[in-house]
Amino acid sequence: MTDTNPRSFGALRDLRIIDLTQLLSGPYATMMLADQGAKVIKVEPPEGDMSRSAGPFRPDDEVKALGGYFQSIGRNKQSVVLDLKTAEGKAALIALVRNADALVENFRSGVMERLGLSYEVLRDVNPRLVYGAIRGFGDVRSGASPYTNWPAFDVTAQAMGGIMAVTGPDTATPTKVGPGIGDIVPGMFLAFGVLAAIHRARVAGHGQYVDIAMVDAILALSERLVWQHSVLNVVPVPEGNHHPYFCPFGVYPAKDGFVTIAAMRDNFFEILCKRLDATDLLDDARFASEASRVENRTTLIEAISSRTRRLLKRELQDRLGGEIPFGPVMDIAEIVKDRHYIARNMIVDVEQPGARPIRIAGVPIKMSDTPGGVRSRSPLLGEDTVSCLRDAGLNDDEINAAIQASAAKN
Repeated sequence: MTDTNPRSFGALRDLRIIDLTQLLSGPYATMMLADQGAKVIKVEPPEGDMSRSAGPFRPDDEVKALGGYFQSIGRNKQSVVLDLKTAEGKAALIALVRNADALVENFRSGVMERLGLSYEVLRDVNPRLVYGAIRGFGDVRSGASPYTNWPAFDVTAQAMGGIMAVTGPDTATPTKVGPGIGDIVPGMFLAFGVLAAIHRARVAGHGQYVDIAMVDAILALSERLVWQHSVLNVVPVPEGNHHPYFCPFGVYPAKDGFVTIAAMRDNFFEILCKRLDATDLLDDARFASEASRVENRTTLIEAISSRTRRLLKRELQDRLGGEIPFGPVMDIAEIVKDRHYIARNMIVDVEQPGARPIRIAGVPIKMSDTPGGVRSRSPLLGEDTVSCLRDAGLNDDEINAAIQASAAKN
């Protein structure tokens, strides 16, 4: 686990976030805040976040509530168990909200209203509260989508946000992006929105509602589709592993896998051809300019591929690395051994109670004065209930009442 000086840890160490999120989109947002020092209090139902039981688990994991999934996105947080369907649970949450900078949730539309814990109710408790929400199609406060009440997961957002329509090997095969970007990208937007709203609240003295629709976030990620359709009057389709406007710019075969090459500029193209012993391509009029290379990209892609497939990834890296935009396609077994990721502390071990540590991805935002990082494992279910509720001002009787109300559900 990273060893960070607590006196300088985290630019957000003065923030207190109440986290009602589950699964991936919301927890990813609060993970980003926690990684930079915010105190994130994860309020879970008695059965816990659904991702706790999702695993995967290793055969020797004694604690079956801290699988790889939950350890990755639950790090740096505290866990409080409350049954928000009980009066005691609601009262405890309201106590937590009184001194919070933000509350975030990703329930379906109307859930918090039915619990009597809507934004308007909580705003009355704490006028400076920033209320952040992720839903598949947003909240009616920002615009009533006809799909407001539809449930949504990652693949829904990828499909309806446009990215699948331009991803895939050919026009007949729309393809889902591997990682759950339909959850992760909305989570990143929510983290940014919450921080922007907290900044405004400290100036204006009052909070606001931050509304992220998963499909909106994916459309924003896929911004090129919008201007292509507007400027060129085209409907973009999957381009495979190459680019419609640049060449060479894409994935090329190697003897033992694949590499990426982005040498569309004249100077890069000259270096590429010389390093691949393909100077004949420099004399070919079809490839004499950036525009002509795009026009003849199918022929050029095959010509370059015929050279790269003769060499190993390492050989191509020795020839091209540092000379032109180049990178081998790396799987995780290669990534964990790569000197870059080791030097950048991007592969981190976290404690796994009763077993050997679990390895998770590190923090990509590097800050010189207030560095963030992975400073603690994900919490056990309810591990911090007593301490967090005591900090919120509840006495022992009130804390015990909230705990007993939550336990009664089981």
